[in-house]
Order: sequence, then C-alpha cells, then structure tokens
Amino acid sequence: MMNRFEGPGGKEARIRYLDGDFQVTSPGAFVRCAVTGESIPLDELKYWSVARQEPYINATASLRREIEVHPELRKRG
Repeated sequence: MMNRFEGPGGKEARIRYLDGDFQVTSPGAFVRCAVTGESIPLDELKYWSVARQEPYINATASLRREIEVHPELRKRG
C-alpha cells in the first residue's frame, strides 16, 4: 500500500521561499520541516523563513527556530 508521499509525485520538492509566497524549483509533493523533519504537503505549507530558506510544519516550529537563531528573544517579555 502506497502512502501519499510515494509514487510518481511522491518526492520531496525544492522550493524558493519568497515574501508571502513560494516558488517550486523542482517538482514534488512535499517539503520537510527544518525543525522537526516532518513532511509538509505543499498544499498545507504556511510557515517558512525567507532569510533562512526553511519550511516549518507550524507556528511553534517556526518560533522554536527563531529562538535558536536569536536566543536574545527568549529574554523579552
């Protein structure tokens, strides 16, 4: 039984992340979260960093990476 990431369209896409949009540079069905390694179907991709050119599974993963890169953010509040 094939899962949704297998088969002809089941490979990992290569993406160029832009402000508010992204451009597929190599076709595929998904990308991997830069923090968790989880697969993100392209139609569900909502979070990424233009500066780091990384996708994230959700807002929590995005914040986690931002704090890793900028630990001084942890002191705010």
